[in-house]
Amino acid sequence: MMPMTVGEIAAAIGGTLHGAADALITASVETDSREVGHGSVFIAMPGEETDGHRFIDSAVSGGSALVIAERAIDGLTVPHIVVDSGLRALGALAAEVIRRRREAGDFTVVAVTGSNGKTTTKNMLQQLLGRHGSTISPIKSFNNEVGGPMTMLRTAPETRYLVLEMGASHVGDIASLVSMSHPDIGVVLKVGLAHAGEFGGVEMTERAKSEMVTDLAPEAVAILNSDDDRVRAMHSKTQASVRFFGTDAGAPEVLGASAFLQATDIETTLDGTEFTLLARGDEIEVSMRILGEHHAMNALAALSVVDALGLDVAQAATDLGELARAERWRMELLRPASGAIVINDAYNSSPDSARAALQTLAHLGRESERTSWAVIGEMAELGSHSAEEHDRLGRLVVRYGIEKLIAVGPAAKPAHIAAEAESSYGQDTVYVETAEEAAELLTGIGDDDLVLVKSSLSAGLKDLGDAIGEANGD
Repeated sequence: MMPMTVGEIAAAIGGTLHGAADALITASVETDSREVGHGSVFIAMPGEETDGHRFIDSAVSGGSALVIAERAIDGLTVPHIVVDSGLRALGALAAEVIRRRREAGDFTVVAVTGSNGKTTTKNMLQQLLGRHGSTISPIKSFNNEVGGPMTMLRTAPETRYLVLEMGASHVGDIASLVSMSHPDIGVVLKVGLAHAGEFGGVEMTERAKSEMVTDLAPEAVAILNSDDDRVRAMHSKTQASVRFFGTDAGAPEVLGASAFLQATDIETTLDGTEFTLLARGDEIEVSMRILGEHHAMNALAALSVVDALGLDVAQAATDLGELARAERWRMELLRPASGAIVINDAYNSSPDSARAALQTLAHLGRESERTSWAVIGEMAELGSHSAEEHDRLGRLVVRYGIEKLIAVGPAAKPAHIAAEAESSYGQDTVYVETAEEAAELLTGIGDDDLVLVKSSLSAGLKDLGDAIGEANGD
């Protein structure tokens, strides 16, 4: 964290200080007492399952030098600040840390949003920008009203680049994160049906994602996916300068973009994904170890950030080849001793990402002449769209020529029913209630098989992917 005294922190968050004001705080800010270390700030917040106030003593014993709480605490041996809302205090402190670091100079905030691809793009940016200075990015997918500020609070005097994921469960969530961090570059990847159940439809999702660009400063840069109609239209909603990325060579002329990065000749093999990058007349070959044509768009977004910063795009394209995987449980290629190939993509799933994963499975199955298996679990947070979208997924399995489908869990059952109706080979699709039953069906896979495990995290299939993909593997 940026160094601040206890008194300065109290002033920044509008709280009432109990105890000495002059101690200097430089260590981490935590909302989990188990993560507290020497000199940490502990913010006690009520949660859905427990109340952080119950763990204040544990935090102090763990080394916390300051406690922020929603009520006065008797007998504390360290200063504490009482606030009306721990969550609002967290955001206010994050905003102050960003303000102080920006005031010191040589600091850039890059924020990324979209229905799919945020975490992969964030990891790419960590790889690329980390070559040019100390770079902070979210742990896992810390991108909500708590995770976003927690990432901001890791900003230190030596931080050169801060990369933020911005997710949303409601309209206004991204606007709140933007108001804390004031991004210099805002990236919008895609508007899709992810979280449509929470937003109430794709139109509201579009409105939420557009918050990334509507409040950008005139001197900031908005980077937009020109292949997505809803994202492309956001260029009229921002006062920032606009850059586009995509696959349509005609986009720059139509949109009048100040810059445009294009991908052509995209190809995915079991070794990764390759494409040709066209950047202002230059042709640059990009070769990544990450599976899936859709990751070419994430790479374009990351390279567009590099270009907007005036850094070496050709070198960045080379650096992308060193990224071993998109993220744990995201199109992760596993090679067990059985000889099968397993793609574990069971951390997040939406209609768009599931479609892209199935396309990759179908392509790789044909290329490798292996039997393709799609193990499909629930795409969560789709609300009233759930049955329809799982139905559509099952039909895509058949239309893409994927030989075998295992639908796991009640929410995914419409995929099985649809595939059975679509196909003349009903025996190639099976419905099971549990991951354990699916594992039994996969016990005989071998060197003729290619298996995709695709679901949202709540479906619990990531462990199935690990079990069949890593057991007795290299």
